[in-house]
Amino acid sequence: MVLFPTKCLYGLGADAFNPEAVDRIFRIKQRPYNKPISVLIKDTNDLHILVKHIPSTAKCIIDYFWPGQITIVFEAKNTVSRNLTGGTGKIGIRLPEHPVALSLVKKVNSPITGTSANISGQAGCSAISDLDVQIADKIDIMLDAGSLKGGTGSTVIDVTTSFPTILREGCVSAKNIFSVLEKK
Repeated sequence: MVLFPTKCLYGLGADAFNPEAVDRIFRIKQRPYNKPISVLIKDTNDLHILVKHIPSTAKCIIDYFWPGQITIVFEAKNTVSRNLTGGTGKIGIRLPEHPVALSLVKKVNSPITGTSANISGQAGCSAISDLDVQIADKIDIMLDAGSLKGGTGSTVIDVTTSFPTILREGCVSAKNIFSVLEKK
C-alpha cells in the first residue's frame, strides 16, 4: 500500500485488481464494505477495462476536466470486483492531475485505488504529520510531497442516471460542471 499526494489530500493506493489489497484498504480505513472505493487511471484507455459504456455527458466532462479533480461514477463492468463497487455495480474513476499520483498509476500500469488517507468518516490528510497512526503504521511506501492544499477532495459526479448527479462537491464546483454540460 502506498501513500501518495494528490492536489488536495493524500491518498491510499493499491492494485485495484487485487482483491486482497483492496480489502486491506477497507480494513485499515475501517470503511464499510458497502461504500465503494474509487480508482485512479493512467489515461482514458483504462476506462474500457472498467466500465460498461461511456455516456456522452461523461465524454464532455472527461474532455473538459480530465486530468483533474473530478471523479466520475460509471456502471462497472461485471468483471470489476465487488469490493471496489461496494456491491452497487458502479465504480468511481479519476484521471489525476497531480504529477506524483499520475506517475504512480503509469508506473504500476494498472488502475489503483484512489481513496483518501484517513479513517472512514474523518477529515482527509493534507500532511504526513497529520496521518492517523493506525494508518501510518500499515503503509508500505510513503511518497511525501510536504503540505498539500487541503480541502474536500475531488468532486464526485454520477453519470449512470438520466441526468448527471453531484454526489459530493469538492474542488470543482457543481456550477462549473453544469455550465460545461449545458454548452455541449
